Amino acid sequence: MRSFRDRFKDYLGEVIAEIQVGMGPCGELRYPSYPESNGTWRFPGIGEFQCYDKYMRASLQASAEAIGKKEWGMSGPHDSGQYNQFPEDTTFFRRDGTWNNDYGQFFLEWYSGMLLEHGDRILAAANRIFQGTGAKLSGKVAGIHWHYRTRSHAAELTAGYYNTRHQDGYLSIARMMGKYGIVMNFTCMEMRDGEQSENASCSPEGLVRQVKKATKTAGTELAGENALERYDAGAYSQVLTTSRSDSGNGLSAFTYLRMNKRLFEGENWKHLVEFVRNMSEGGRRTKLPESDSSKTDLSIGFLTLKSARKTKEAALV
Repeated sequence: MRSFRDRFKDYLGEVIAEIQVGMGPCGELRYPSYPESNGTWRFPGIGEFQCYDKYMRASLQASAEAIGKKEWGMSGPHDSGQYNQFPEDTTFFRRDGTWNNDYGQFFLEWYSGMLLEHGDRILAAANRIFQGTGAKLSGKVAGIHWHYRTRSHAAELTAGYYNTRHQDGYLSIARMMGKYGIVMNFTCMEMRDGEQSENASCSPEGLVRQVKKATKTAGTELAGENALERYDAGAYSQVLTTSRSDSGNGLSAFTYLRMNKRLFEGENWKHLVEFVRNMSEGGRRTKLPESDSSKTDLSIGFLTLKSARKTKEAALV
């Protein structure tokens, strides 16, 4: 981080307005509990706990001994299943499973606590290093929406988010980020519950509502992004809806991900133009028209002359 700051110090705060601090897989604050790229995991598997190297086992053992439960520190749960199972396939995650007894609560508090400590260390360092540069800092949290409508929220638990029917796992994350003035960047903003697979107990809308409320309670700024490649008016309308502050924090920014040449096909570009305009107006008009109604010649003018800095071209290498 220091090398980055020193190399790009002339651009920080203006050309480089925000720095997203990576804290785990895909830059997200989470454990690598669902490794999809190598074929180990596939949606909507519950994933697996990541606590079996010597350092994690030593920490677990010390935590168990500190409360007089040495036997709880021998290893992680033995009944939590495998990557591609469902919650009800396991003793740990099923409706009345081990996750909700004294041992399960101890383990999940330790497991999620280790992730929070990791995030705290990285963000504290980033805050010190980039202080005074004018660049805003943000951190990304994964939108694990599958099995959200179950009691245990198994996929969130294995990723390190202690979020269950009885526990708000995102409030503690929001407070940790808010302590350093870090923007929480969250995904799933374009997703609707009705579009999801019924057998996966998904609720991206419920998850986003919870995160919006948690960040508002913590006083932490919230930004969003889309999870999937979408160009349709329905997805944009959903982003406009979730961007508002009607049910918790509104979005301070939105990152449009997975842009490619398909954006310029058919009506896709017109939808994007209308979406950007509506976002700039505060997201109150959630229904996108079928055409570019104000004759913008398909140009997006969300960067004003005042904010556009005239600088010489620089190769950022």
